[in-house]
Amino acid sequence: IAALRRHVLSGARLHGDDTPVPVLEPGKGKTKTGRLWAYVRDGRPAADTAPPAVAHFYSPDRKGEHPREHLKDFRGVLHADGYAGFRELYERKGDDGGPAIVEAACMAHVRRKFFDVASAGSAPIAEEALRRIGELYDIEREIRGSPPEVRRQTRLDKSQPLFQALRTWLEARLAEISGKSATAEAIRYALNRWQALSRFLD
Repeated sequence: IAALRRHVLSGARLHGDDTPVPVLEPGKGKTKTGRLWAYVRDGRPAADTAPPAVAHFYSPDRKGEHPREHLKDFRGVLHADGYAGFRELYERKGDDGGPAIVEAACMAHVRRKFFDVASAGSAPIAEEALRRIGELYDIEREIRGSPPEVRRQTRLDKSQPLFQALRTWLEARLAEISGKSATAEAIRYALNRWQALSRFLD
């Protein structure tokens, strides 16, 4: 397990997430909720030849101290959701004075917010957001496994204009709808993470 964790955490990019797991409480005859943390190293879409792997950690709760301990020696990009417990990780400085861990927000989590709205009934804004995000996904599908310089240039040429247009469109729609709506919540979730979402362009 230690060797696996060293391999995973020595990569330059990680995907991190956690999930609730029921855990027996000895002597009480019931369960409590623990957390299983997963950190994935998989550079195959980026033409990386290092073996892909995942390291798991268990904790009895979801406090931010757990990922901070798991990733105390990691340096690189963490691709994750908007969990507040990761925030301190992005504020920690590296030896060069820059961030030790760079946040890359997850477009799948943004997409899920709009998908949930669209699934609940007629939601033209959410449906259009899904279509626009789908265009970005299509480009990623085309370049998966290509060398880094090819992927970066394609993203700059094709994805960046679509990505910027998506932001402009989301801002315009947010000004037109009730701020208390589920659609507005989905839009704010995306816009509040925009810089971290844009990491993939570079």
